[in-house]
Amino acid sequence: MLALGFFGWIIIGGLAGWIAGKVMDDKKGFILNIVLGIVGGVLGGWLLNLLGVDVEGRGLIFSFVTCLGGACLVLWLAKLLNARSRR
Repeated sequence: MLALGFFGWIIIGGLAGWIAGKVMDDKKGFILNIVLGIVGGVLGGWLLNLLGVDVEGRGLIFSFVTCLGGACLVLWLAKLLNARSRR
């Protein structure tokens, strides 16, 4: 998916997860933000790959935007599932 090393995933994923939490007004802990950003990056990269976008060749900023968009999507889905389970 994204051409980042292990520490790159943690840094970019953590930052993207933290910003996604602010954008989606969702309060998560630091570790969960890192996980959320990494999961979001994988999900975003997979979805863009399905659409024919070369994720690996686009660079660091595109990887960050992919992680951020994917993390926002994961947060939105989690809120949706949480709201349904409370009914």
